[in-house]
Amino acid sequence: MGAARLQRAATDDSGWHTSLFEIIKERSFRRGRFTLASGAESDLYFNLKPTMMDPLGAYLAAKTFIEIIHAEDVDYVGGLEMGAVPIIGAVAAISVTEGRPIRTFFVRKAPKEHGTREKVEGLSPTESLAGKRVMVLDDVATSGGSIMKAIEAVRGSGATVEVALVLVDRDEGAKQHLANQGIRLLSVFRAQHFH
Repeated sequence: MGAARLQRAATDDSGWHTSLFEIIKERSFRRGRFTLASGAESDLYFNLKPTMMDPLGAYLAAKTFIEIIHAEDVDYVGGLEMGAVPIIGAVAAISVTEGRPIRTFFVRKAPKEHGTREKVEGLSPTESLAGKRVMVLDDVATSGGSIMKAIEAVRGSGATVEVALVLVDRDEGAKQHLANQGIRLLSVFRAQHFH
């Protein structure tokens, strides 16, 4: 995208969705034969890190997520490292510029072996997820396994989790798997949009 087009996309509310789709398609979507984190094979591959490391991609993803997060009226959002961390950081920063800060955290895959040894990171010593409504975020959903790892840690902290949000749902079982656990899965895009 040229500089003028980037600026228009960043300031044109009606173009967010289309511009974000174009960035994901260009930077994060591939065809071929791939083995996924779930162990399954697929001819579609989404690596959302290049989108989230792109300035406009991060901005547009955060703006899109923020609209959905506010509509769900949750107290905190967070997700499992590494996939969720870039979007969580962008959401926190952009939400402040909009005057409606969103509190965030992330979940380690394993507690660190030094310091506080916490699995849930990003909260101050006086903050707790106990009794809070939490939305779990991730970049992409396949089987829903990464999302469930984060949900289990968050529920273990005493929070209520009823909804998760991803940029792309691969339509490979995550929605049903999470529904079986009492979680609604929301997505900005689905794999079928990229065929």
